[in-house]
Amino acid sequence: MSASADHLKALLSAHAAGDDDRFYSVALQVAAKSARQGHGRLAAELRELIDTSRAEKISRRPAPTPVVQPRGELASLLTADYPETRLADMTLADETRAALEKVLHEQRQRGRLERFGFTPVHRLLLSGPPGTGKSMTAAALAKELGLPLFTIRLDGLISRFMGETASKLRLVFDAAAQTRAVYLFDEFDALGADRANGNDVGEARRILNSFLLFLDQAPAESLVVAATNHRRLLDGALFRRFDLAIVYGQPSAEQSIEVLQRRLAAMDTSGVAWGCLAALTEQLSHAELVKAAEAAAKRAILGGSDTIDADQLRGALNERHLLRHA
Repeated sequence: MSASADHLKALLSAHAAGDDDRFYSVALQVAAKSARQGHGRLAAELRELIDTSRAEKISRRPAPTPVVQPRGELASLLTADYPETRLADMTLADETRAALEKVLHEQRQRGRLERFGFTPVHRLLLSGPPGTGKSMTAAALAKELGLPLFTIRLDGLISRFMGETASKLRLVFDAAAQTRAVYLFDEFDALGADRANGNDVGEARRILNSFLLFLDQAPAESLVVAATNHRRLLDGALFRRFDLAIVYGQPSAEQSIEVLQRRLAAMDTSGVAWGCLAALTEQLSHAELVKAAEAAAKRAILGGSDTIDADQLRGALNERHLLRHA
């Protein structure tokens, strides 16, 4: 039996309380446990049932308010999307998941907090190596809250005429005040570099000062998420302005195996001795592990099989290591 007694109790408790989010989260944990135990087909069937049930429930709920695609100058600054990734789909450290669940809880209880004069967490700083889930986190938060994800295009925001950048920043934050959404500043160090940097220029400092001012005034209805691979480059004042700073790291051996198992849930992995692959997952990011799993799966499928063996995974993981050092 893949579900533990604790899982069964949690499922019944969530069902009794009418807490669909908790129910599906536990159900996905059961599917993940099935995958870890080598029951790939069962895990895939459970995920399919969960997705079908979710889709039916969502179809009966009011759809998110349609958001007009950015027009005019905003069209060169923002890209809009409705993501499908959920928090339960991500492999995260326990403390990271707890922090993100806190954000969701406060946002869902925003009205109650505001009645007492408090605002929910709505300004997040995510930092860590590439491929560790920062941008995916913004997508998952948008999906969980039924909001669009607006990604700020820094190539459009940062003008060669640097005096224009502050006015473009104002446009973005004005949009955040008018349209509730998740606003993602990816590769944020391009904007938030330390003002004390000797190579900096006065205009760049003024741009950062403008960002800090706009961030202070950002409405609690929208989430402003800044993601960077280079935390050390950021100006110290930024850390005081964000409500929450989350540091992402490379996955542990156990998390790495979970990433592989999640991506290969539709394949038969019952013959894989996962423990033997742990050493090969070291130093690989979540994104690199996903690519390795996909490479192994495609080789098997194109070879006429739905079965993955350890040698195929070992070869795919070795390829990712070679690419890292190319």
